[in-house]
Amino acid sequence: MKKVLIIQGSPDKESYCNALAMSYLKGLNEAGAGAELIQIGDLNFSPNLGKGYRKRTELEPDLLASWKKIQWADHIVLIHPVWWGGLPALTKGFFDRLFLPGFAFQKREGSLWWDKLLTNKSGRVIATMDQPAWFYWLGNFAPSHFAVKRMTFQFSGLKPVHTTSIGPIRLSTEKFREKWLHKIYKLGLKQK
Repeated sequence: MKKVLIIQGSPDKESYCNALAMSYLKGLNEAGAGAELIQIGDLNFSPNLGKGYRKRTELEPDLLASWKKIQWADHIVLIHPVWWGGLPALTKGFFDRLFLPGFAFQKREGSLWWDKLLTNKSGRVIATMDQPAWFYWLGNFAPSHFAVKRMTFQFSGLKPVHTTSIGPIRLSTEKFREKWLHKIYKLGLKQK
């Protein structure tokens, strides 16, 4: 059985993203998988990388605890709403503050290349949006998927990383939402 970490990236615990996270977690629990959950909105940390990579900002206790969960996991699932084509600010700040040189990757001295430090892990990105999923891909080129899948998870060594796009949420019916809750529950059962 896999050890799976769910990162619920909506700061609103009453959101549809949270309902999706609970469905995925229910599937994991029924499959007997190891499961951990990070609720971004419950963490106490500054999302601002104030000095960039020039000077390390000390990590708050909630970020240190989150990093231990990331290291523990075999599979990392990020569930987030798409806001203005990207991640909520707090979720983006979580990655800015934690996926650091020496943690998630290591730059090679005198080289443009880097070493990936989160190998032997896989990932999934589940994103909700207020546009049809096909339009997010074809019309807008899926910017948050690119940022998380390619430029964060794969950059750090996670492989493979799959994406699931759910939308439009704003005009969706109860039947549509229930269908997706069931699909995400089944992903949890399969630990995918």
